[in-house]
Amino acid sequence: MIFGTTICAISTASGAGAIGIVRVSGADSFAIARNIVVRKSIFEAESPRTMLFTGIVDEKGTLLDEAMVVKFASPASFSGEDMVEIYCHGSEYIEQKILAALTHYGAVLARPGEFTQRAFLNGKMDLSQSEAVADLISSSSAESHRVAMSQLKGQVSSKIGELRGKMLELTSLLELELDFSEEDVEFADRTKLVSLIDEICTETEKLIRSFEYGNAVKSGVPVAIVGEPNAGKSTLLNAILHEDRAIVSSVAGTTRDTIEEEFVLDGIRFRFIDTAGIRNADNEVEELGIQRTYSKLKSARIVVLVLDASAYKQHNDEIVTSIEKEISDETKLIVVLNKSDICDAEYGYGDSLLISALDGSNVDALCRRFVEYVSSLKSETADVVITNVRHVASLTAARDLLQSARRSIGEGVPSDFIAQDLREANYHLGEITGAISTDEVLGSIFSKFCIGK
Repeated sequence: MIFGTTICAISTASGAGAIGIVRVSGADSFAIARNIVVRKSIFEAESPRTMLFTGIVDEKGTLLDEAMVVKFASPASFSGEDMVEIYCHGSEYIEQKILAALTHYGAVLARPGEFTQRAFLNGKMDLSQSEAVADLISSSSAESHRVAMSQLKGQVSSKIGELRGKMLELTSLLELELDFSEEDVEFADRTKLVSLIDEICTETEKLIRSFEYGNAVKSGVPVAIVGEPNAGKSTLLNAILHEDRAIVSSVAGTTRDTIEEEFVLDGIRFRFIDTAGIRNADNEVEELGIQRTYSKLKSARIVVLVLDASAYKQHNDEIVTSIEKEISDETKLIVVLNKSDICDAEYGYGDSLLISALDGSNVDALCRRFVEYVSSLKSETADVVITNVRHVASLTAARDLLQSARRSIGEGVPSDFIAQDLREANYHLGEITGAISTDEVLGSIFSKFCIGK
């Protein structure tokens, strides 16, 4: 990004629509836009934000559209710069012609995320809030929207600022000791120092653990539906989705490949994966499908093992044991005994659930278990939820350095080594909000945004 340029972009999604938005930002926004706006009085208005209805012309003076135009005077704009937004009819032809006229008069096409990057560089928001803009745009459920909004409003920033404040207090006391090192004076009581480090470590660990919930909400919770052929896996998927998405047949091994569908339950997005039945395959194609089943097991957050309630109990025991060996300790296993419409199971597995995927009996209870499990991840962590891998990496680095500082205190290591660990820990916390950043990091973050944002 060349910060001195004036940029422009179409901010609405491609395709025809009722309204299209073209954005301009930079020092020359008003001078460039006035060339294509018929009613130029908008640029003389004293108010920092002014809207009017006017004609829009191209570089030859040909009328392109009649539109609403908004002038935002710096710093009262999204980017913190002078901005102009044109709300035209949502024709791709009109939008592109307006864009061409703007570039003719000196604007340059914006890169992905450049408007938000300028907002960050102009102090309109910090880095975690900037990333929340992208999360908000991609939110697809009530909970992912809520989490993105809380981050946009500065909840993560506030928590990180609080932790950095405590870190600076610790570091300043140790730095003072270094200034008077020849006098062998301790300004920081070591017992209190350890207590404060433990407190910050605990808060940092809570934030790290919150990522498990945050990532699930942001990306959707992967739920793998597994079991033997004809246990009712595809019927169960259809019952959860309330539509016939998967092919159901009495022929064993009908599902050869995985089928993935998304569904929102109580504001949380789940990604349900119907898999090939697990058995000794008759052919290469079915074997490939079964291999994919085991692959999905390893990436799932919840595994639903569907058993035929009418089948021989000992055989089902073997299936449960084999699945338990394939999944991690963090994965939630829910055993479902299916076909309650034709038999009554006289056995169970822990908190297994007796259902009928065919008539829908107890399917709602199964869905409640999905929601309860994801909600339990939230209750175990901090009020502030982390959704970004970059934030987790910085928090983990900070926590490890804090633990190193604590060990150093216990071993009687000189203050300068302890202070160095604390300084580096504070540096990593600063990376989250952008208090500490590099051009390379910023480029990587904002390149993931859409053009026009």
